[in-house]
Amino acid sequence: MTRTVAIVVFSGAQSLDITGPMDVFAEANRFLLPDQHYLLDVVGVELGVLQCSNGLLIQANRHFSETHQGYDLLLCVGGPSLAQQNLGNDFYEWLAAHTQLCNRFGSICNGAFMLARARLLENRIVTTHWNDADALSALCPNTQVEPDKLYIQDSNLYTSAGVTAGIDLSLYLVSKDHGPEVALNVAKRLVVFTQRSGGQSQFSPFLTLHAEAASPVGQAQQYVLANLRAPLTIDELAKAANMSVRHFTRTFVRETKVTPSEFVERARVDAARAVLETSQLPLKTVAYECGFHSAHHMRIVFVRRLGVSPKQFRLNFGAPDYVSKN
Repeated sequence: MTRTVAIVVFSGAQSLDITGPMDVFAEANRFLLPDQHYLLDVVGVELGVLQCSNGLLIQANRHFSETHQGYDLLLCVGGPSLAQQNLGNDFYEWLAAHTQLCNRFGSICNGAFMLARARLLENRIVTTHWNDADALSALCPNTQVEPDKLYIQDSNLYTSAGVTAGIDLSLYLVSKDHGPEVALNVAKRLVVFTQRSGGQSQFSPFLTLHAEAASPVGQAQQYVLANLRAPLTIDELAKAANMSVRHFTRTFVRETKVTPSEFVERARVDAARAVLETSQLPLKTVAYECGFHSAHHMRIVFVRRLGVSPKQFRLNFGAPDYVSKN
């Protein structure tokens, strides 16, 4: 059977949020019989020609007020300013009602904010761009936001992480609809992975959460950053903060939402990421400089926290002159 897919767009949308998923479904049609094709429909929040955040002009097939039929899949795209952008009560009311007519619905990147303002994320598990995860959590306190997932399915709700993760989600949907072989063929056509390694945290600039620099907790954090090679025990950090161990631990967790040992590990990962991105140092040297017991220990922590090994992280983000030689 054919499957109808609606892509909901607006002025200021990220063009790749639109074209990435559309290209996945359009390429999938190459490997499907005509009666299995995806039929794509671009639905505009505003009338007329819309300008994407990069200046690209697009024309929606129809305005949302002209859309009355349900779709197999409805996806709301994101944009750089969407977290603060109000698209109007008429649109949110339409979206809340219209998703009830659709078999599946979801969002690309921070398009989750459209769903949130239409009250469609209550008590659901979702993801969005890592940079907008806290804002989405604040907007929807009853929603479980998973900031490190590339995409999440919660029943008939599908949400993806930032920008290119819309391609990952769309390949997942194609695989569910038509099997992994079709999804693999589409991925080969687009020269992407059907399953990327790691989560969003490998793209986030910092994993550590910093307290006010002048506070005792902030002073302890500064001590950590200046002494990553040291053992950095709880006793040592409490002494740096001039507090008892018990009081220090409780205060640290209250101010940062993580334990002192969690902060130390995150700080070491952040430091190692910076070294891997900008240097040619051997992995065992990176591990030593950043306070890991060994290169093997650093690998275990990287895989657990980022979903990729230090070697793979360097291949993804390292300086070109180093990557090209290895």
